[in-house]
Amino acid sequence: MRVLRIFSLVALLAFSVLNQSCRRNDLLPGAQDGILPSEFKIDIPDAISFETFVGKGSGKTGGAAVDTLEGNHIYHHLRTFIHVGEGAGDMVENIMNAIRVHDINKPMSFSFRSDGDDRIKDVEIIADVTFEGVKWDYQLNIFDALSINEPDMGIALQLFWSVDPLKGIAIIKPFNMDRSGHGDAEDAVFRVDYNTAGGFGYDKYMIVAITGLPLEDPLDEPFSMYALKMFVGKSGDKIDVYGNSDHPNAKFLTAETGFDWAFAASSDRAKKIGVAEVGLPSNDLNSDDRTVILVDNSIKNVLSDQIYDV
Repeated sequence: MRVLRIFSLVALLAFSVLNQSCRRNDLLPGAQDGILPSEFKIDIPDAISFETFVGKGSGKTGGAAVDTLEGNHIYHHLRTFIHVGEGAGDMVENIMNAIRVHDINKPMSFSFRSDGDDRIKDVEIIADVTFEGVKWDYQLNIFDALSINEPDMGIALQLFWSVDPLKGIAIIKPFNMDRSGHGDAEDAVFRVDYNTAGGFGYDKYMIVAITGLPLEDPLDEPFSMYALKMFVGKSGDKIDVYGNSDHPNAKFLTAETGFDWAFAASSDRAKKIGVAEVGLPSNDLNSDDRTVILVDNSIKNVLSDQIYDV
């Protein structure tokens, strides 16, 4: 999937440019990386999160060979879509690791010329900030310098975090991180909320929101993703995940186009098992009723209705 390639490119770019830039800054001798987040995601077991995209041709519905669609494929896709959400957290951690190796332990600012798109990027770390009505210990910003007067202010990354307990919000726009590598992802934005203080009945949790992903050719990848939002809660070895992803070009056995993968999944890391319930509501459905989303629009009901229509 193209979005997984975006994650890889951003991670490589972040390590490259920050590795070069941070060396030029005045760091305190023997400094520790105390101000940087030590983690920024919850690892989701392979039982419900894995890069197992079925690939070209799976589920194509041009009116022929409609009996080739298998319910198993729908669950294969679900593991990939959850993996995409998990990848947003990986992206944030990769950027943090690139900075951490240089023991940056104080507010500072610097600029560098990106090896990716040959554009100047401005970086700043500031202390004691407020965002969305919450006070944070630190904020890290990366801007595309030539785009600061654009509506998005050239933001490539904004990270807000507090150290004890560790919690934070990361917002990434890959296009402003590297325009040469993400020219077709101008509108893509990722957000990760992470909290180790607990909440919602869990020891720790994260919320991932992604929007504006570039869609693949529907003839090649009819199930390519435009947006996703999911919640991940962890208590001990138990991890719960729920949310939905938006697939405007998705179609199954009829001409109806545009579906969401709505899901609730649980896993036990120690036992290496997982279970998931999946609904396939139309992507223009406006409902927060579990019965409507996961029961009325269950895989069985949606595909059965389409089989009868065919």
